[in-house]
Amino acid sequence: MRKTPASKIAFGGIFAALALVIMNLGSLIPVATYVCPMLCMLILAFVTGMCGTRIGWAWYGAVAILSVLMAPDKEAAAVFVFLGYYPIVKPRFDRLRHPLIPKLALFNTVILLMYWLLLRLLGMDRIAAEFEEMGKILTAVMLLMGNLIFFMLDFALTRFSRIK
Repeated sequence: MRKTPASKIAFGGIFAALALVIMNLGSLIPVATYVCPMLCMLILAFVTGMCGTRIGWAWYGAVAILSVLMAPDKEAAAVFVFLGYYPIVKPRFDRLRHPLIPKLALFNTVILLMYWLLLRLLGMDRIAAEFEEMGKILTAVMLLMGNLIFFMLDFALTRFSRIK
């Protein structure tokens, strides 16, 4: 592929359309609420690797806005909005001496802030009912599992960056 500015933008546009298709599939399967944003993050890692960080940020912004507007699963769209930029900032974390703690702090802060905003400001009663039904212990277990899945995503992004 010739890496002209126009080809980079076209490449990003094609993969942005693919990401939107994936985000729109999020409402078909309940677990897809978390899987679809992660698949889009892998696509973002690929786009950033091929086209650079500037196109990666533009791609993230476009997909985030269009996901909020078009995706039927607003929780999945929120996960992508709040965490979808991670493949772009991951190399900065990896350069730190102990990257595990800042990554963990980022994930937990962002996820807790996202759910607080969804519950308190946007009043998503469906999510509040799910958390109420699960109870505090299962909610904490869900957050712990989210951390585990986040580090699996981090590992996948690391392996993916070595392939390119």
